[in-house]
Amino acid sequence: MSAFARRFGFGKKQHDAVVHDTVSPVESGSSADVQILEVKDAEGLNLGVDQSTVITASGTDRRISEVEANTTLKQIRSKHRWDPNLPEYLEEEIDEKTEEHNLAGELRLVDELVENSPYVEVRAAVKNYDVDVPVNTVRAWVLGLLLTTIASGMNALFALRQPAITITSLTVQLVSYPLGVGWYYVMPQRQFRLFGKPFSLNPGEFNIKEHVLIVVMANVNVAGGVAYATDTITAQRGFYGQNLGWGFNILLCISTQMLGYGLAGIFRKAFLDRDNVAMLTAQAAMIWPTSLVNCALFHGLHDKSKTDPAKTHGWSISRYRYFLAVFLGSFCWYWFPGFIAPFLSVFCFACWIRPNNVVVNQLFGGWTGLSLLPITFDWTQISAYAYSPLIPPWHAIANSVIGLIIFFWITTIGVHYTGTWYSDYLPISDSQSYDNTGNLYNVSKILTPEYTLDLAKYEAYSPLFLSTTFALTYGLSFATIAAVLVHTALFHGPDLWYRMRNIRTDDEDVHLRMMRKYRDVPQWWYTALFLIMLGISLGVCLGYPTAMHWWGFFVAIIIAIVWFIPIGLVQGMTSIQIGLNVFTEFITGYIQPGRPVAMMLFKTYGYITMAQGLYFAQDLKIGQYMKVPPRSMFMAQTIATVWASIVQVAVLEWALGGAISDICTEHQPNRFNCPNGRVFFNASVIWGLIGPQRIFSIGSLYANLQWFWLAGVIGPILVYIGARVFPRSPIKYISMPLIFGGQNYIPPATALNYITWGITGYIFNKYIRNRYRGWWMRFNYITSAGLDVGLAICTIVIILALNLTNTSMPSWWGVTAANNNADNQDTAIRIPNPNPSSTARFFGPTNW
Repeated sequence: MSAFARRFGFGKKQHDAVVHDTVSPVESGSSADVQILEVKDAEGLNLGVDQSTVITASGTDRRISEVEANTTLKQIRSKHRWDPNLPEYLEEEIDEKTEEHNLAGELRLVDELVENSPYVEVRAAVKNYDVDVPVNTVRAWVLGLLLTTIASGMNALFALRQPAITITSLTVQLVSYPLGVGWYYVMPQRQFRLFGKPFSLNPGEFNIKEHVLIVVMANVNVAGGVAYATDTITAQRGFYGQNLGWGFNILLCISTQMLGYGLAGIFRKAFLDRDNVAMLTAQAAMIWPTSLVNCALFHGLHDKSKTDPAKTHGWSISRYRYFLAVFLGSFCWYWFPGFIAPFLSVFCFACWIRPNNVVVNQLFGGWTGLSLLPITFDWTQISAYAYSPLIPPWHAIANSVIGLIIFFWITTIGVHYTGTWYSDYLPISDSQSYDNTGNLYNVSKILTPEYTLDLAKYEAYSPLFLSTTFALTYGLSFATIAAVLVHTALFHGPDLWYRMRNIRTDDEDVHLRMMRKYRDVPQWWYTALFLIMLGISLGVCLGYPTAMHWWGFFVAIIIAIVWFIPIGLVQGMTSIQIGLNVFTEFITGYIQPGRPVAMMLFKTYGYITMAQGLYFAQDLKIGQYMKVPPRSMFMAQTIATVWASIVQVAVLEWALGGAISDICTEHQPNRFNCPNGRVFFNASVIWGLIGPQRIFSIGSLYANLQWFWLAGVIGPILVYIGARVFPRSPIKYISMPLIFGGQNYIPPATALNYITWGITGYIFNKYIRNRYRGWWMRFNYITSAGLDVGLAICTIVIILALNLTNTSMPSWWGVTAANNNADNQDTAIRIPNPNPSSTARFFGPTNW
């Protein structure tokens, strides 16, 4: 008997039934036709289908009355009222069939929503069945830990370089497949025994669940490139000259990575159903779009079945061959914008025509300008910051682009060209901080030997100035933090409250029901992990000279807890994660002023605890989609994280300990100038050393940015009122957290990155998805994986084979046009300092 039948408690047949009609499902991936059977009593009289009906779907017989079907659909409709990912045609069909009391339509919809996911994105990438194959094999663990070592070590090393090499989970996914297949052909199938338990080096053909386990091991460490704590270590060692030793570095790295895992486990039990399901992974509405790309690639590599051209608008190529074609095309093409013809990367013909015109470069430049004519032929530019535009749903992309147009085109132009914040003397868009001579801010001039603020030196030197977009980004971050809380309370608060009161949910899809046969992870595992990491973290903060108060550490943890669910809801529905980095910097600057090292730790524990917990939840969703046992997932994630943290710290100790000469200096010969650590260092100067009270408080230069807090509160309220007044309008798709925070990488990103990302997203996730649904379901996520992996492999080859050997492309117009303009050189300033070597004040207030 199916889960649906068990849920509604259908019993034995009380009447004989004959097939009355057959209704084919809509395009949904439903596994069988729904048969409506006419019910007769013992005398052969027709009792009608409105009293008791038996349907056949997926090989099961079920009985449900029209009233029950109608009630079920109305409950589903109510639960998904604010769900932007639920297809409009399903909403309309549910409303239509329930209003008409159309039994045939109601039963078909119930079957569709129960036997498969209601989301087209999920049906496109995930199979609605499970197979029993070995998971915890020697092969999976050896390959998983080997690739975790290589990927985390290379990412840690090349994160110190500009441009960096980042080995992504998709790269590991591609590389691990031939290794796993090769293992099957090379290794002997002999049985061994360890502690009385048998195992084999070769358990059979390399299967998809082993593949998932390998990728999950790597993904917990490479999802964010490198462990966030490594930026703290780099800033301490490379810029502050402070070395607290191996012990501090390893404990900091492990605790910041794994504290979030325990936090995710706590929320998993705080918002659970009767069968121990996580709030952020169990709900069908939490589709976690980024996970779908991995799932599609898993099936594309392991399932080489041919494509049915009748379902894909004439395309018959298998997904495996299609992936290889896209991968090779992406690999070959990137040689042109990445090395041979850099002008294709930022195709700014206006800057080529007027390379020294300040206004032209400010308005049309793609590196440090506003890119009003965004053109690029480089997948790096499209996917570098917001990741692949083929992943997020169109409503998320649209909200982000709307926010960009409002704030980073219209508002930025108005602010910059009215001289606000002394903008005439500064770039329009970059991520540097400046002094009142127009030079980069020299933090060494205001530091004490104890790495705290020397107020007298600060008052004698200069206040801090930011580019226009950089300043606006801080204001938008304030609005985003407020908006995500208000949005969650209004749109999801009742549902969250219901789940807490009732300790269960019926909103589970077919994939979650299939996971019931596997043993769940005991709650005490998560509780123990959280408490152990909490103790280690507190020891790191208090046992070393970090200048961080014990209560400051707990404030950071509370911030991570409060924003975990709101930000997780946004990420689970859109794949866009809203960062807490600016908010944690803002808070610690007020409660622990003048302590830059403490600020870095506060930011790491407050922000990364949440971020790592959400990465953990995202991987759990992959495990749910691919039907991998939860205990295997837990062990793979935690063990690989500990090992990768040790590997990354060892690489940093080697690199920063003198193996690379002049590391973290501006002109290091091989470009190991520590760009991430430099950004972290600059942030510690702005927030931890000078402090927000001197930058954003009343009477300071950027005090008016505090009004964004109010905008973040009011915006979601207005949207909610509009959605309630006009429930069938597109207003419900408006997301103020994404309008305010969907472009949080500007700067150093520019409108070029986000507008081209938005255009590409419209083409695939709006136009093609609606017009060529069959093709989109079969090939969209495979296209994304092929483009990303081809780019990643080509980038690695170019950096290792050419950049590290100081091999450059011979000079020609395609190289010089891209480099020799004010936009690329970050010199597009309306009133530059004619004597930049002078220490005299050139602009700004006379007192600060």
